Amino acid sequence: MFVADVIGTLVASIKDPALEGIKLLLVQPLDEALAPVGSPLVATDTIGIGVGERAFCVLGREAALALPDTFAPVDAAIVGIVDRVDVAAKS
Repeated sequence: MFVADVIGTLVASIKDPALEGIKLLLVQPLDEALAPVGSPLVATDTIGIGVGERAFCVLGREAALALPDTFAPVDAAIVGIVDRVDVAAKS
């Protein structure tokens, strides 16, 4: 699981039938300080989030389980909209 900013959309004219009607978004993963970390990746949108919003994402098998077709070939899915992030101070 990770938090990411939605930074764009992806349009694919040809895709796996299991992804028909599923919106694809480009997300930038964030670290605990909410700074960009790593490279952006493509995630399926399961909740109707938009560009500029902060997302809660899952990877691997859990990503496919978030879709109507649980055997869809996906590695990342957006499963929530983040309203706030609170990080406890390190001691």
